[in-house]
Amino acid sequence: MSALLNLTSIAPKSWQGYGALGLIAVAIAAWSTVDPGPGLTTASSISIIAMLLLAIALEDLPPVPAAVALFAGAHGAVWMLVAGLAGHEGSAALPFYLLLAAAWLLAWRCVTLLSNLHPSARWAQILLRLLVIPAIFGLWLLIFWEAITRGAGIPFILLPPPSAVGARIANSLPILAADVRQTIFKAALAGYAMGCAAGFVVAILADRFGFLRRGLMPIGNLVSALPIIGVAPIMVMWFGFGWESKAAVVVIMTFFPMLVNTVAGLTASGHMERDLMRTYASSYWQTLFKLRLPAAAPFIFNALKINSTLALIGAIVAEFFGTPVVGMGFRISTEVGRMNIDMVWAEIAVAALAGSVFYGVVALFERAATFWHPSVRGG
Repeated sequence: MSALLNLTSIAPKSWQGYGALGLIAVAIAAWSTVDPGPGLTTASSISIIAMLLLAIALEDLPPVPAAVALFAGAHGAVWMLVAGLAGHEGSAALPFYLLLAAAWLLAWRCVTLLSNLHPSARWAQILLRLLVIPAIFGLWLLIFWEAITRGAGIPFILLPPPSAVGARIANSLPILAADVRQTIFKAALAGYAMGCAAGFVVAILADRFGFLRRGLMPIGNLVSALPIIGVAPIMVMWFGFGWESKAAVVVIMTFFPMLVNTVAGLTASGHMERDLMRTYASSYWQTLFKLRLPAAAPFIFNALKINSTLALIGAIVAEFFGTPVVGMGFRISTEVGRMNIDMVWAEIAVAALAGSVFYGVVALFERAATFWHPSVRGG
């Protein structure tokens, strides 16, 4: 082992490279005093260290090849580390965690190089900023989760590793699809559309009639503080056990964020612009559609983004208080009682993915509709 480090004369280009090299040296030194465990054999250890050292040595390449080499070296090494734990859970020792940290530093360096790239093609910029870099960051969260749960031997019933959750998702696609259809496509989307539309219309009326604004805004602050667990059983009693009662909960949760944000946005236009519209003898509705609603668009989309997550949360929580034998909230509550924690995490993962996609779609519509706003055009 020690000969492997002595044969390498590597001069890293970054502090991450120096840190990874130091961690590798400590891991090699620890082999003489610490049993690395059956999951980290001598042959696999040499291969892992060789990949990490090669990635460090290739830092001198131009940014794109260097990033590719760092990505391949870090992720190839960590794959071998985690794969060696199969059947040997709870056997990870100090060298395992040191090599894991070294691979993480090289992945950090890879992301740094990618972040400094400025490709000329627009599609390449979008691919890099919105997909590649976030994917690497998210992947390492899963890697740490997998390595720690398997390496430390944490019982799966307390915290299953991502691989177990992924296997459960793959084996339960029909059940998950039925739950998504019931919770998201029926309850959450219907309640989201009705709640946001109602909040927007009432905000226009409150802006037009001052007494509505003065009366509704305090009530909005009060209702927005109502706990879901108090409202959901009442909605189930009123609308039954179907998706309609869950949609009603979502309407309550999304109505007032839209109302408050729209009312605030309608006051965002400047006095000079409103005075100019009055000099043109514009009516209230002309001023509203040509000046005030465009100025309020960032506020409205902010409410839509907030409500995209609130709708999913409200629909899932409402299903805890009465639902047909389908739905994400129903599945979570029943599988917890059965101690099928991997299924619970599978539902959580699907809900998180659906919420992220929902939020991302609204954000894309926002960029298309408010391209003129400084927050979008970078001004």
